[in-house]
Amino acid sequence: MQLLNNLALATLAHPQVQILAQAQSDGPVGPEFGKASPIGLLILVLMGVAVLMAGWFFHRRFSRFRRRTLFAQDHGIDPFDQDAIDKAMKEAGIYDNRKKSYF
Repeated sequence: MQLLNNLALATLAHPQVQILAQAQSDGPVGPEFGKASPIGLLILVLMGVAVLMAGWFFHRRFSRFRRRTLFAQDHGIDPFDQDAIDKAMKEAGIYDNRKKSYF
């Protein structure tokens, strides 16, 4: 009871306390509040496509790197000498002529 009386006196002395303690009555409410928009779905789809493309580009690049490294090790070529590896792969007939990725 004493606590309730102190709270009532504090509310009368400081009206800001009452304002801060009240819940907001205005704002977005109703059946449409909190629903996702189609733009959010578009953003998620675009992010998913970007992640898949990045994974695909990485896989292509890493596979090419691994294939060249193994070829260089098998033939006793320095793995960092790209010209020698290209020449040896062309002579062996396994050089990859496809366009190289920019990524």
